Amino acid sequence: MPVPDELPALSDRVVAPDDAGMPEGPEGIRWRPLAADDAPLLVDLAERISRRDHPTWSESLEELQEELEHSWVDPPSDGVVALDADGTALAWGLCVMPPDPETLVRVILFGGVDPAHRGRGIGRRLLAWQRDRAQRMLAASPARLPAWVLSYAADRAPEHGALLQRLGFEAARWFTTLERDLAAPGPDGPAVPTGLVVEPFDAARSEPVRAARNAAFADHWGSQPTSREGWESTIGLPSFRGDLSRIAWDGDTVAGFVIAEVNEDDWERQGARSGYIGLVGTVRAHRGRGLAGALLAAVLAAFRREGLECAVLDVDTDNPTGALGVYTRLGFAPTARDVAYRIAY
Repeated sequence: MPVPDELPALSDRVVAPDDAGMPEGPEGIRWRPLAADDAPLLVDLAERISRRDHPTWSESLEELQEELEHSWVDPPSDGVVALDADGTALAWGLCVMPPDPETLVRVILFGGVDPAHRGRGIGRRLLAWQRDRAQRMLAASPARLPAWVLSYAADRAPEHGALLQRLGFEAARWFTTLERDLAAPGPDGPAVPTGLVVEPFDAARSEPVRAARNAAFADHWGSQPTSREGWESTIGLPSFRGDLSRIAWDGDTVAGFVIAEVNEDDWERQGARSGYIGLVGTVRAHRGRGLAGALLAAVLAAFRREGLECAVLDVDTDNPTGALGVYTRLGFAPTARDVAYRIAY
């Protein structure tokens, strides 16, 4: 996204409330700072939240550990957890400011409330704390860039979106989950463009793929470059499948990529052996040649050979590259939707 000229520093533009400490109430709830080793405490809570908000997937222990252990995350300062009298986690929240922004500073809000304890004011207290903490993080930044406090809510949980709006957030973007039954007949993808070589992901050539990811997503809504640490965390997760991913090479540079994941923990709730397509991208010089469709078709074929029954991905409905059309032409159909809410500065 373009950067306006001569923006004042965020420290001069963002008015943040004083730190009021931990949230308080309702009765029977104790709040404390989040700890870097709290992932085992949170994984059962994440499972309960997912059953209500996004029943086909849940955050794994490894994914929660990754969120809490990034070098740019300080859980005790930037996160909270709500506990009942028995020490069971009923809600959690984390504010994350990704490093090295180029055109946009973001503070992204993670977390949620146990569905069995919604309607008690826990979510209102949690989101108010997160919003105020995010504003303090922005107010401490010298960056002369636009900034967003960003949170996502599932269509299945309209109370979450309504609460965000009451706290000053606006609905800004819609993201659709698509699924493809791999047993159903469907169109073949286009041929790989002449001159390109398609191979599985090779960890020894990981850095050019990261560079291509950053280039391909430079014009996507809200996207900023992925740091080397963030990239290494992503491809280091147990769910990452380099053998099922596909990279298109133009000599020593990457023209396009499809990054695949398989999380067997989600199979029971999805009712199928599924694979997830986490990233699809084509660098600008290679767009308009059918490369994304060709790579997707190759990954779907790899999924079938692996014995998978369903492919899942998420897409920005207004993606400027026309990705939604690419997916629907390959037989993907929408199954769910999330809304991105933001406060912009």
